[in-house]
Amino acid sequence: MRNSLTLFFVLALGLFAMSAVSLVGQTPPQRAASGGPVSSFYDLRTTYLDGKPADLGLFRGKVALVVNVASACGYTPQYEALEKLHRELSGKGVTVLGFPSNDFGGQEPGTPQEIATFCKLNYDVTFPMFSKLVTERGPEQSPIYAFLGRSGNLPAWNFSKYVIGKDGKVVAFFPSEVTPDARELRAAISKALASN
Repeated sequence: MRNSLTLFFVLALGLFAMSAVSLVGQTPPQRAASGGPVSSFYDLRTTYLDGKPADLGLFRGKVALVVNVASACGYTPQYEALEKLHRELSGKGVTVLGFPSNDFGGQEPGTPQEIATFCKLNYDVTFPMFSKLVTERGPEQSPIYAFLGRSGNLPAWNFSKYVIGKDGKVVAFFPSEVTPDARELRAAISKALASN
């Protein structure tokens, strides 16, 4: 009897351990700042590049262009056109939001201070920049990119772009090679601005 009980407890403990291991790496359900499920990009919170808390709800009612940026990429010169777009359209309800990521080619290895200095000195970036994050699927993926990925698109490289409508829904996605001044990207922004 004692051997049967010991075997039972060993098997039960093994099953518990296996179920615990299978849960590791699964993305927990996303929760909005209010505690409810995330239904809008603007429900999410993160931190700015300087480490201060950032509530993306601040941009609710605006159209956002969300870009995963990097300082040492062939597409890095797009910072110039992103800043130009931001300055041109920020007064009309459009904002560019930069999310540094080291996911592709290790092209954003810098510290937050190094990233901020690089962006200011080389491109005079004034649009909001946020803490470095992971865009790729997996246990380390940022909740921001887990939400954006629900659109069916995740970045394949640096400088991928999402147009977010005023309601916080993804309305368009553009790969890295589509520049911030491309006709199709500008058209998607204009369409999002025109909608309620």
